Amino acid sequence: MSPCPSGNRKVAVVGVALSDCGRVDETTPYALHAQAARRALADSGLDRSVIDGFASAGLGTLAPVEVAEYLGLRPTWVDSTSVGGSTWEVMAAHAADAIAAGRANAVLLAYGSTARADIRAGRRTGDLSFGARGPLQFEVPYGHTLIAKYAMAARRHMHEYGTTLEQLASVAVQARQNAALNPDAMFRDPITVDDVLSGPMIADPFTKLHCCPRSDGGAAVLLVAEEYVRDCRTAPVWVLGTGEHVSHTTMSEWPDFTVSPAAVSGRIAFGRAGVRPAEIDVAQIYDAFTYMTLVTLEDLGFCAKGEGGAFMEKGRLRVTGGELPVNTDGGGLSAQHPGMRGLFLLVEAVRQLRGEAGARQVHRTSGELPALAVASGTGGWFCSAGTVVLGR
Repeated sequence: MSPCPSGNRKVAVVGVALSDCGRVDETTPYALHAQAARRALADSGLDRSVIDGFASAGLGTLAPVEVAEYLGLRPTWVDSTSVGGSTWEVMAAHAADAIAAGRANAVLLAYGSTARADIRAGRRTGDLSFGARGPLQFEVPYGHTLIAKYAMAARRHMHEYGTTLEQLASVAVQARQNAALNPDAMFRDPITVDDVLSGPMIADPFTKLHCCPRSDGGAAVLLVAEEYVRDCRTAPVWVLGTGEHVSHTTMSEWPDFTVSPAAVSGRIAFGRAGVRPAEIDVAQIYDAFTYMTLVTLEDLGFCAKGEGGAFMEKGRLRVTGGELPVNTDGGGLSAQHPGMRGLFLLVEAVRQLRGEAGARQVHRTSGELPALAVASGTGGWFCSAGTVVLGR
């Protein structure tokens, strides 16, 4: 596969890692950033002195300056783009462009959050407020929570296309089946469609198991220019194409609740990579709620609009026997979800392409390792999307 970032130099991911994840009570978000960053650097085999770019969001008054200081970095290229869960795919796109153009040589992306531990310790509440200023002031009086907005969109898809609760529930069931193969997943016990449907209602039509858990954890990814690859410990995973798109923030400005911004970011990323969705071996999709998986798969082109329910209910998302393994680590629905989870998608995609996923490793029907992967993050309430196509 011939990598084609936007500039002249090829760009590779050479280091990926997670910090301790799940239930991590005795630490700080800064420490999780550092733990993940050290592990990713060790994974690459490169010395920290090569890092001249750093990207982070979600922590500190001057993100990413505070985190860079904590890590002992003095980067000459930085990015603090914050667009919710799609932040990390968008940052990866920016980093790849910067490296390809010669503005940076090695860019570290890092994230860490103690969302779960903070609630347990009373440092914050369970409800995340996005404020009541700007466009949001026109919706806040009506009680729209983040989950309610996703639930409204899911109900619209059900109305338009006949998508069923059972089909949505199958997303959670298959995520749990994949998580059972991941020793680091937060929840691994099997669940059934009936278990999902009979759970406590959170926001109609979402019961508890339609929703991601709240966890702690961090992740880091190191991207470098092609000339650094020969010094790395691991085989490179090439950035083939990226795309980003913002759609709306006010629900009244969202033209169609059944279309996510991945419809644009995916088309751009696949076009730049020169590959078709049908060629992808494994997909990592942002899944704070089951509907996100369904609509993103449609919008990336893995099935036609309105056919996501039928596509998923046949078990296609499973590592074992699935035609398109999706969220092979268990995803946000079962593995972990410490907040802006997009960086975890990139870590899992790289591990799959390198053949390092253990019991959850995907293989082609020929027995070979997967050659192409896509990671697609979603931010806000389908407000933004970032898509990255990766290849060996």
